[in-house]
Amino acid sequence: MAVTKRKTRKVRVSADQVLGKTKKISRKDEAKNIKEATEGENNVENLKKYSQDKKWYVVNTQTGHEVSASKAMKQRIEATGLDDFIGEIIVPTQKKIVIKNGQQVVKEDRIFPGYLLINMVLNEKTWELIVNTDGVTGFVRTDKYPRPLPENEVKAIMKYMEIEQPAYQASFNVGDAVKITEGPFADFIGSVQKIDATKGKAEVLISFLGREAPVELDFTQIVRL
Repeated sequence: MAVTKRKTRKVRVSADQVLGKTKKISRKDEAKNIKEATEGENNVENLKKYSQDKKWYVVNTQTGHEVSASKAMKQRIEATGLDDFIGEIIVPTQKKIVIKNGQQVVKEDRIFPGYLLINMVLNEKTWELIVNTDGVTGFVRTDKYPRPLPENEVKAIMKYMEIEQPAYQASFNVGDAVKITEGPFADFIGSVQKIDATKGKAEVLISFLGREAPVELDFTQIVRL
């Protein structure tokens, strides 16, 4: 049976567009800038009065090492006694329903692969701890020194993470050729026209009785060719 394909322009939003790009600056210069900016604030005991001034910063990690980097960071924080100045460390994730072998499986999906959100007081000691953790490549939004993430962006990310209804994750894209595996149109070949990730449904265009017809199917009824 014929497969109808339509060219579809894909619009992708990268983490850099949301979290910002890291400006080029050496760690040596960044350390110097932080030291100058926090001069006189680096004694751990004296710094406790600043512990209420935590802000959210974005840290870049090697992709796939977000969880291990956050665990290593927490261990170092506990060992150095800097827990008054470094609070929550979050790997931004959201629950998604993935169709695997025709079954629905709920998994934690990373929203921004390669990034961590850290609620912390930025000073020489905390900066050194973060950037010297295995798997961490540096802070994001660096000018002379790392800039905190705006509060409205933090709230938007947190709200997105807290969505209770899991979104379905399709294993195909608009324009892909697929085979229908069950239902009245089982074994028909078609092309994906629309995807509704909130309902786990897709509209597939098939050739039926000499004409093209769109049919709505569950993700579990379709496999990508």
